[in-house]
Amino acid sequence: MLNHITIMGRLTRDPELRRTGTGVAVASFTLAVDRDFGGQGGERETDFIDCVAWRQTGEFVSKYFTKGRMAVVSGRLQIRNWTDKDGNKRRTAEIVADNVYFGDSKRDGDNAGSAYAAPAAPAFGGYTAPSATAPASDFAMLSDDDAQLPF
Repeated sequence: MLNHITIMGRLTRDPELRRTGTGVAVASFTLAVDRDFGGQGGERETDFIDCVAWRQTGEFVSKYFTKGRMAVVSGRLQIRNWTDKDGNKRRTAEIVADNVYFGDSKRDGDNAGSAYAAPAAPAFGGYTAPSATAPASDFAMLSDDDAQLPF
């Protein structure tokens, strides 16, 4: 049997990292995932999917992901039955994450609304990128006669 799910969406809040009584790390977070199709009004609907990551994966998520970041979560779907504080029986579906990947580039600062930072030009052993403007001597003006065109 197969129980594998992969979703991609944005975190709705910062992950919450807790520890079990034996010290095992567990991070809880929710992803807002757009559906591939529009609803009755033509607008795309969004599902809010609860996720949980254990041990090193949970610590990784807690350390590097914040509200608004795009994440790709790969894991298994788990249905849990539980009783709320009023004694009502509840049922919850969540993804138990095996792997969590970055779905976007690191943004400028921690603010979820900020724009992406343009990457700095890499330096490769003293290589200097060519100038955006070439010297005029590399070009020759063509007359209005189309016969000089090579095609």
